[in-house]
Amino acid sequence: MPKLYRRLMLKVDVPPDLIGGDVDEGYGPVADAFRRNFTERGEIGAACAVYQNGKKVVDLWGGYRDGRTRTPWEEDTLVTVFSTTKGVSGLALALAHSRGWIDHDSPVAAYWPEFAQAGKETVTVRQLLAHQAGLAAIDRPLTVTDLADLDVVAAALAEQRPAWTPGTRHGYHAISLGWYEGELIRRVDPQGRTLGRFFAEEIAAPLGLQFHIGVPSSVDPARIATVHGFKPAEMLLHMGTMPRGFVLGFLNPRSVTARSFANPKVLSQTGNYNLPEVRALELPAANGTGEPRAIARAYGEAATGGAALGLRPATLQALIRPAEPPTEGLADVVLRVDTIFSLGYVKPFPRLRFGASGNQAFGTPGAGGSFGFADPETGVGFAYAMNRAGFHLWDDPRELALREALFRTVLGERTQHPDPR
Repeated sequence: MPKLYRRLMLKVDVPPDLIGGDVDEGYGPVADAFRRNFTERGEIGAACAVYQNGKKVVDLWGGYRDGRTRTPWEEDTLVTVFSTTKGVSGLALALAHSRGWIDHDSPVAAYWPEFAQAGKETVTVRQLLAHQAGLAAIDRPLTVTDLADLDVVAAALAEQRPAWTPGTRHGYHAISLGWYEGELIRRVDPQGRTLGRFFAEEIAAPLGLQFHIGVPSSVDPARIATVHGFKPAEMLLHMGTMPRGFVLGFLNPRSVTARSFANPKVLSQTGNYNLPEVRALELPAANGTGEPRAIARAYGEAATGGAALGLRPATLQALIRPAEPPTEGLADVVLRVDTIFSLGYVKPFPRLRFGASGNQAFGTPGAGGSFGFADPETGVGFAYAMNRAGFHLWDDPRELALREALFRTVLGERTQHPDPR
């Protein structure tokens, strides 16, 4: 067996007394599914939280925050959630919209004049946030040092030429979306704050969230779970799980898929997000680190009106309503499968059912299996995050089991399993 595969298949037996937390009466099936993740699905360390109608009804954690040292996952353990960060960052854009700082149908260049280069003059905020701008890959080579200087990043973003005519296609802006969102916030915020600082002051502080977009030096690194990731080549062993086209594209350095994840190259491997210098960066699309219950709390607030954040009804209605797909269909140029995006979020579609049947839900899954979303129909904010990275783009069996237990068993809503069509 190849060495890399042996490393990934690290077997960790988690004793029952390392699973903690509580659920409200009636939510026991979620706790049962959480426990089974450790006994049946290879979980190492994880947490799951649910808010419903403003009340925390599920708060579970367990296992090891480091599977090799057997350091227990504690109640206050933080974990990096990869693209689940996008949904958290999306709340910053939603708040900017509620404050009248941005209009979804205005050109990005109206707020950021330097953006109007290389054929991007008419790209709207809506197109940008829906991954339709053709800006998934950034051509100028960037280093970790460059990423710490947002002026350098902004210059690289502004000069980028779209890979397709904006609005005609879409492709997952895996890393770049967060940089574009961050620069947009810097431009429209009267204080010129970064997205990470804006989130900390305007969303995390009012809600009491332990979640960071760019981990500050004041956070004890011992609280942060170690991500047990994988090397890109290991995806070849899981092409029955990951889409074949995505895997082959990811491993082809010239493809838009690979270039969307690998500038700089350090960002293309999940395990590298354990590096302190990567954790410290503001990567609003990729490296949010915090307590999973913070994600559930934020989404729970959005699902019930957003009053504590000052979100206007018009903003919430924009998040709830169906996406406006690109003119040439739903085929994702980067992920090589059909997807649906709207205003910085994923919306439900047949291959990714989440929330109730009205499809009002909005959220984002993250690499390895994490997921967070709001479902206004049921008043639910849901979050799950783990430290053993799996190989599903979404619907990781561990996360899906929790979501199915909540929506199907507890709430009596539709199955969360995908439509095979």
